Amino acid sequence: MRYSRQKNLLEIGDIGQQKLLKSSVLCIGAGGLGSPALLYLAAAGIGRIGIIDFDRIDESNLQRQIIFSTSALGQSKASEAKKNLSALNPTIQIDAYNEELDSESAARLFPLYDIILDGTDNFETKFLINDAAIKYGKPLIYGAIQGFDGQASVFGYKGGPCYRCLYPQKPKAQIMNCAEAGVIGAVAGIVGITQALQTIQIIVDHDSFHPLAGKMWMIDSRTMETRILNIPKNPKCPSCGHKTNKDNIILQYTSPVCSFTAEISVTDLQGRHGHLLIDVREQDEWDNGHINGAILWPLSRIANGDIPEEMRDEEVIVYCQRGARSLQAATILKEHGFADVTSLSGGYIAWLESLKLSSEVPS
Repeated sequence: MRYSRQKNLLEIGDIGQQKLLKSSVLCIGAGGLGSPALLYLAAAGIGRIGIIDFDRIDESNLQRQIIFSTSALGQSKASEAKKNLSALNPTIQIDAYNEELDSESAARLFPLYDIILDGTDNFETKFLINDAAIKYGKPLIYGAIQGFDGQASVFGYKGGPCYRCLYPQKPKAQIMNCAEAGVIGAVAGIVGITQALQTIQIIVDHDSFHPLAGKMWMIDSRTMETRILNIPKNPKCPSCGHKTNKDNIILQYTSPVCSFTAEISVTDLQGRHGHLLIDVREQDEWDNGHINGAILWPLSRIANGDIPEEMRDEEVIVYCQRGARSLQAATILKEHGFADVTSLSGGYIAWLESLKLSSEVPS
């Protein structure tokens, strides 16, 4: 009876449910993304779930890490998650690893599981997860959140692109994590549940399912607008390229140090001259309004390798609707040799708000 509602779906049925019960998933992190993903994977009947997290539960976690309760403050996240998941579904196996993911633990744990789910919030760990997933032939379910924005993808699935096809090298400047930039808990839930759904689709492998392999799903929860960007496979990718021998992939890791991506405020931009302003939104957003003097070059083009090479030596400021996509665009441009790239904090919305305030100031 436990799984009867999903077994009633033709895409799942008895065969799909048996696939789920025989599958195994390793979740890296039991935080904002891992919490909802773990709950739904356990409820769906994933036969074996591994949780690796070295952190302890803090009161600030409870706003989004819904697998925990106030009574568990100070407890190990991995152990507490195991206890709660076992209470939800005692028929499945839960493994808790109270340790940090590093080169050694990745090499030890990844071969034990069918699928890897990334619930982390920093580039250093994401690169390690990607490289280990490629090395051991595991599909990687990716997710990321910031503020009201979220994104999800599937990397390394059936010969599809990997995370390094999008980011070939570790960015010299990193995007802020949740503690620095803030996040709405419900957005973490949306993305984490999307990761769980992607995992289930891959395991069941029904003809009607089309996982996000080679695609980046993005949501702006302020407007509930979603977009899907295509991510091409890079034949020269250092991890999954045609000439890469998986056995020769060396797993490297250093503990992440959070730093801020170079940003500029609307006020500072208004007093700046001699720069190129690039709008990385899509054509329909541009048509609805843009900053005068800007050049349209959507993130979708940049992510697909269509880089504005003639602007490489210029001072470039990129902006999007609210500032999240421009951070991603700036990171990619830096990886392609752009030495002076800055993201407009708050994006076009902040620009409009600034104009509104200016018009309201008495002359």
